[in-house]
This record gives sequence, C-alpha cells and structure tokens, in this order.
Amino acid sequence: MATGRTTVTEAAVREALGKVRDEERGGDLVGLGMISGLTLRDGHVLFSIEVDPQRGPALEPLRQAAEKAVAAIPGVLSVTAVLTAHRGSGQAAPSGATPGAAPRPAAPGGAQSRKLPVAGIGSIIAVASGKGGVGKSTTAVNLALGLAASGLKVGLLDADIYGPSMPRMTGISGKPNSPDGKSLDPKENYGLKVMSIGFLIDEETPMIWRGPMVQSALSQMLRDVNWGTLDVLVVDMPPGTGDAQLTMAQQVPLAGAVIVSTPQDIALLDARKGLNMFRKVDVPVLGIIENMSYFCCPNCGHRTDIFSHGGARAEAEKLGCDFLGEIPLDIAIRETSDSGHPIVVSAPDSPHAEAYRGIAARVWDKLRSGAGPTAPRIVIE
Repeated sequence: MATGRTTVTEAAVREALGKVRDEERGGDLVGLGMISGLTLRDGHVLFSIEVDPQRGPALEPLRQAAEKAVAAIPGVLSVTAVLTAHRGSGQAAPSGATPGAAPRPAAPGGAQSRKLPVAGIGSIIAVASGKGGVGKSTTAVNLALGLAASGLKVGLLDADIYGPSMPRMTGISGKPNSPDGKSLDPKENYGLKVMSIGFLIDEETPMIWRGPMVQSALSQMLRDVNWGTLDVLVVDMPPGTGDAQLTMAQQVPLAGAVIVSTPQDIALLDARKGLNMFRKVDVPVLGIIENMSYFCCPNCGHRTDIFSHGGARAEAEKLGCDFLGEIPLDIAIRETSDSGHPIVVSAPDSPHAEAYRGIAARVWDKLRSGAGPTAPRIVIE
C-alpha cells in the first residue's frame, strides 16, 4: 500500500470502487448503489458493500477486489470493507446471517471467528455497565493502570465506537502506525498499549455506522493490532447490551466481565441487565464496582451519599457475585481523567489511587486463580 503523504479523497475512493464490477448484476459497485458508510481518516478507509443476503457467502472475492482497488490509491494506509445485507426490516446484517438471529460480526478477511484466542494475550476482561454516565471509562482506564502498577503488561481497547473516550483519558493523540498496511501498532502511554477508533477519526466526527460495521471494526481493532505479549487486555465496553457487547461476548474468549454501577436503584437496574447478559452468554462476572459511592466535601470533610450508598454491594450479594470495591465521587478523579492524567498515575499515593489498585489486585487474583463467581441462580425469561 502507498504510504505517501497524499491526501485521500472520497471522490478518489468512489472512482476506484467504480471500476469494481458485480458481474452478476451487470454494473459497478458505485453505480449500483452498493457502497455505504464510507469513512476516511488520515489514509485509513472504511466502507460497507450492501449485497443480497442470498449471495452474501459467495461475494467474498468481490469484497477483496474492492479492498484491493482502494488500497492502490496513493496515500491509502489501510482499507476495511464489510459485506452487509438488507433484511426485510431494512436493517443491515452480515452476509450469511440467519433472519431473526443476533448479528454475527465479520472477522478480518470476511471469515467468521468463534471465540478464537488472540495471540500473545493472556486474559481479556470487559469493563461494562448497563447505562451511560456511571464512570465506566474512568474506571476502565484506572483499573488498567492499577494492573500495570503491579508489574503486569496491560493493554486497553476502547470498544465504544460511537463515543470513544480513551484518546482523551490516556492523553494520546495522533494516528497509529501501520507497518505493513494490514495491521496497526497500538499507541502507548503510562505503560499501557492502547487502541481506539478515536485515533482514526476526528474527535467531533460522528460515527454513523450500522451494526455490522461496528462489529467488524471491533474485530479488527482486537485482532489486527500488534499487541505483542500482554498479561491482560482491558476492554472498555460501550454502555448497554447491544452489538459491541454481543461481539465481544460471543466471539472473544473473555476471562470475565467487571460491572460498574452507581448506588441508586435506577443504575442498579441497568447494571443487572448487563450482568445477566454476560451470564447468558457464559462469560464469568468477576464482580461489581460501586462508582460515585459517596461524596466527601474537600473543604469540611462532611460526607454525603448523593446517589445513596451500598446499593452495588447489596446487588452483588443478591446476584451471587463478588463486590470488588467502591470509588467516591471526587473532583480529582474527574479532573485527572479529563486532562489525560488518570489519578492512578498522577496521584499514586492518594486514597483514590489506592482504591483502584485494590480493585485491580482483586481482579488479578481472580484471573490468576481461575476461580469464577458463584454459579448464577437467576432464570431469565
């Protein structure tokens, strides 16, 4: 692939794709309206090819031809093309998907992977929540740093395609290198190896992608990245129980999931859904963290339980999983995260950093011992 400094334009990509023909339909990909979701960022090109679901399995050569055509454009560093198919509902699904079934993400090269291990990575853990706004990403980055502080080799994957936050939280900018035009080198800071879609797009650029493209991007950020040898890869999941969660839970050998919640009932309700989802797909739940557990006034020291207190601990006992610890609502945690200097590295002697390291130690003990949580006794209708 070209590695020059030439700016890649959408017109150039469409011109190249206009030379790739679907012989069965008797036209080119652009003329037939088969190209969607075209995204360009500093030489990295991503797009979807919409096809008839009946033909999907046989069109892998067409996908490869499209990638090859775009890769030949001067300035292109990498190309990701995904076959998607419209179902009756108008939603896109991966080619070969069964109507009504949960979408299965496409692995790099168009192949379907089923919980294939990632070379060089010892354990992969997901940090998840049932809803947004509970401080999951802040918890994920400080958990990763807590693990690294104990001497482990740690990676951090930002799986939130629509709202990536790890570039800002880790203080990393710039696009990753591609040594061979096929794989990416992770960015590094504070001893962590980090990968995020935020390295490939502008911070204010919205990702208007269908589910299959999100799934493919996640698969490639996991398997087409030169992680090297890691003891643990921490995955910062997006909130909810959608495509990204299913992709990771069904196709990645997760060693376990960590659930983050605030103490109030409404957050715990959503956290319970996230926990049950992982259990339903046979991913061990390592435990629950109560974030924003309480607030201590920095001036007078008075403690206030703004979001109640102890709800996550009670929920963990109710659901038969471990309670990993509580983190207070504190301006220092927020400021250090926003500035790209997480509190575990910027204030390592603070009680908050100590709390994160304690949680990291408990997580690592569970991974090392292989002791899963108490078997679930919940029947999900």
